[in-house]
Amino acid sequence: MSARARVVGALVESPLQLLCTIEAHAAGLGGETTRVHVRDDVPTLAQARDALARAALPPGLTMDVRPVRNAMWSLNRNRIVGEAFSGVVQTALLTRPVDSITLVDDGLAALDLDRILTSPTGAFVRSGVRSGAARRALGRATADRLRSLARRDGLTLFTALPLPGDALGRLSEAGVRVVPDEFAWFSSQPLQAAPDEPTVVVGSGLVGAGFVDTDSYLSWVLSLAAEGPLLYVPYRRDEPLVQRILRTTPGVTIADPGAVLELRLSGMHEGQRVLSLPTTSTVLLTSILGRRGVNVEVKAVPDSWWAPSVPEQVRKDAAFLVDLSAAARAAQTGMRPPVM
Repeated sequence: MSARARVVGALVESPLQLLCTIEAHAAGLGGETTRVHVRDDVPTLAQARDALARAALPPGLTMDVRPVRNAMWSLNRNRIVGEAFSGVVQTALLTRPVDSITLVDDGLAALDLDRILTSPTGAFVRSGVRSGAARRALGRATADRLRSLARRDGLTLFTALPLPGDALGRLSEAGVRVVPDEFAWFSSQPLQAAPDEPTVVVGSGLVGAGFVDTDSYLSWVLSLAAEGPLLYVPYRRDEPLVQRILRTTPGVTIADPGAVLELRLSGMHEGQRVLSLPTTSTVLLTSILGRRGVNVEVKAVPDSWWAPSVPEQVRKDAAFLVDLSAAARAAQTGMRPPVM
């Protein structure tokens, strides 16, 4: 937005979208008033809302809980939303007048903006998901509308992901304004208590999806547990065998899978560490915790761990997330970032 709007409406559908929407408002990308409509049917989102509502919210920001369809019709001409693959977001974009949109992080979606918005035929349809003709048409119309907004200086990407220079250049040429999310507001809030364990392992969706060999992954986690006390934070669709074995392993604590990761680990301090297979969560945790001396380590998936039928794009995304994590770590330490 060239001038700060009086009122901005925001629709959030995940805990990370909620956190990043608050950060966007605090960074001046919201309005004088930013009305955050929180989807009412996501349990982890309700937990995040309650936790964040206890903090000192930035002036001018309000949160309410609404059924998602009702919230869609409450959006203003200036909006903050999560990833543009949401059918609710797409419908609101095409059925309600819009002057500007700020997109905030929700996983890898930020990485797709370069591919979609800089191609005249790009469409916002989730890769790997079978879509009907109507859904594909909605995705193409969404891409056209966002490209048009970008050409009118009406599209901003607010992201904590350290995008490669060539992607930033292409987005800039398309008219997309990219603003880094440094989690400045969140870092200023009173922290939750740190986990007692010095090591935290974040469960991986690659295992639950069958892309990575369970036995190899479990052996790695057990080797870390042999070094000392360990907190294991399960992925929401974790492989049951992993949890069954870890629950009987001395020194391992299994965390409640429902709590929001970024909030749960916000109190970690120097001398503690977080480990995970490639995921956007560890990239974001590096940005949040790295300045406090917490070592966030991303383990590249060894070739022998991959299932034979894993899609090549999954391998590429995992390798790219390793590079993004290294870039985020370099940004925190002042080191030269890796070439991506």
